[in-house]
Amino acid sequence: MTSSVAPAPLRWFRRELLPILANLRLAIVLLLAIAATSTLGTVIEQHESVAFYQANYPEDPALFGFLSWKVLLALGLDDVYKTWWFLALLVLFGSSLAACTFTRQLPALNAARNWKFYRQPRQFKKLALAGTLPRSASSTSEDSDELETLQRSLEDRKYRVFRDGESLYARKGLVGRIAPIVVHGSMLLILGGAIVGSVTGVVAQEMIPSGETVNVTNFVEAGDWSSPDRFRGWSLKVNRFWIDYTPSGAIDQFYSDLSVVDDQGQERDRKTIYVNEPLRYNGVVFYQTDWSIANVKIRLNNSPVFQLPMEKLDIEGGGRIWGTWIPTKPDMSEGVSLLARDLQGTALVYDQTGQLVSSLRVGNAIEVNGVNLSLLDITGATGLQIKSDPGIPLVYLGFALLMLSTALSYASHSQIWVLRDDDTLYLGGRTNRAQVTFEREFLDWVGDVQPESSEPAIASSISA
Repeated sequence: MTSSVAPAPLRWFRRELLPILANLRLAIVLLLAIAATSTLGTVIEQHESVAFYQANYPEDPALFGFLSWKVLLALGLDDVYKTWWFLALLVLFGSSLAACTFTRQLPALNAARNWKFYRQPRQFKKLALAGTLPRSASSTSEDSDELETLQRSLEDRKYRVFRDGESLYARKGLVGRIAPIVVHGSMLLILGGAIVGSVTGVVAQEMIPSGETVNVTNFVEAGDWSSPDRFRGWSLKVNRFWIDYTPSGAIDQFYSDLSVVDDQGQERDRKTIYVNEPLRYNGVVFYQTDWSIANVKIRLNNSPVFQLPMEKLDIEGGGRIWGTWIPTKPDMSEGVSLLARDLQGTALVYDQTGQLVSSLRVGNAIEVNGVNLSLLDITGATGLQIKSDPGIPLVYLGFALLMLSTALSYASHSQIWVLRDDDTLYLGGRTNRAQVTFEREFLDWVGDVQPESSEPAIASSISA
């Protein structure tokens, strides 16, 4: 003979741990803790170098008297969303939501699904909306007609009606009881997606000159369980990068014509991307985030074409300008500096003393230091953020269900009871929201089914 008694650990979980997890106060505390730590992740710069934190969070004086760069790094505040304690908060909050769902929301839904008949007139006293209706003389001779009329009337108003002898029970809007469960489920999906993305996601950044093909290798973030497999077997080619400018010279939009090519050089996918319009391939998303000037092509007299790299210069005010040095003598004892700030085809030429020599357009030439310098092209580079986040589908599904739950929550769960006792009909009802609307509906229904002679009695017996 088998025993139905649950094992001791399971009993301890049900009686001790589950009520604690399902506690509303615990859920609120966890939610506030997650919000506070997320604020830290927003305020404190993430994924910067140690030198950056040493410069901005010195030990003396420490921020707030304690937050130095050593404390910041020790607590993982340079990468808040991947710390063990932040993930533990998410898991604990998800456990609290799940416990509340199984101990409160699902039992409440099951209780709402069960039809309940009132057998005694005193049961109607606890309802917010209740009253009595005298039976007509014709109805007392044919008992079945009266309740059938009430049932049809309720069914016409979209109620689902159940009958047992002298009692009726009707309900509608049961879907409104599902909304809290859908909310909890959607939040669990969002939390699960965030955790999956944190431990398996990968973020890379590449600055790729126009016309070049590269493998994705510059990974700046990688979860502990992430795999680079989805980055193997293909390369990324920038067919062309260009920028559209406004008439005033400001950047309007920048574009990258990207191709994904396999190991044999066959194109697998291609798309022109721009800000907020990425390319997606093999679970990897390519975002247009930045740009740069990669190199310039020049010719000195009748020499071959030289491709010289351009470097971004540090200037006051936070502007963007790139420069390179061009030797004008074979022994490199003399030369000029060439500077450019955009891809509109104009560069500035400075001599060794820092004096401006001339401006130079692509396709034109000038004479400097006895040499004819031709500017053939200024090549841009696209700055891409490359992201693989397997948790994104779960997050999107969670938010979709969250929006669905918002719509479901507008449905009122309304219930109506009827009891026939001797020469009196007892009527009552309640709803979980939209009380005024339900009261009007209830009074309209009573007005439709009551005999004309009983109108004064019904008007005085209904109370909200």
